[in-house]
Amino acid sequence: MSKAFTRESDSQDGQDGDDLPAPAPAPSGINYITRTGYERLRSELFTLIDDERPRIVEIVHWAASNGDRSENGDYLYGKKRLREIDRRIRFLTQRLEIAEVVDSSMHHGGEQVFFGATVCYADGTGAETTVTILGVDEADSAQGQISWVSPVARALLKARVGDVVRLVVPGGAQELEILSVEYPAAP
Repeated sequence: MSKAFTRESDSQDGQDGDDLPAPAPAPSGINYITRTGYERLRSELFTLIDDERPRIVEIVHWAASNGDRSENGDYLYGKKRLREIDRRIRFLTQRLEIAEVVDSSMHHGGEQVFFGATVCYADGTGAETTVTILGVDEADSAQGQISWVSPVARALLKARVGDVVRLVVPGGAQELEILSVEYPAAP
């Protein structure tokens, strides 16, 4: 019987990891990122390749030598962890290949909003918010950082201090007044 009609997997342990969700698709085109963000991703990649993966391979090798793999927790967990590591390595490699490092310090002292800016703005109620516009792979909303592809960042980009920009949200449109723009100083 042809393999096309069976549900067997080609992998040895019967699981190939395709049942896990893939990382969210990245915006097409260029992956703008700061030097710090690039170095962080690069460091994570090399840590996975040089430290984490070899350690897990050693554990899986040891567990496989113990015999019955079907009930061997070290083996099963190790294989699963290897798939996760390999998936993350592929993801990081792809993101770093399309990364374009942006030096936001070249806008230091400017009043126009570009990538890397820390922007303070007020909404229609007068509430002030401060955000830093960073790359998709480095933005952390808990720290007041937003991705350059977010709706707020799109509304703010290229505006100047004193400008009022329009932000369209599901509940309607809001007007945001840009109060200040800051950039990091050159290193």
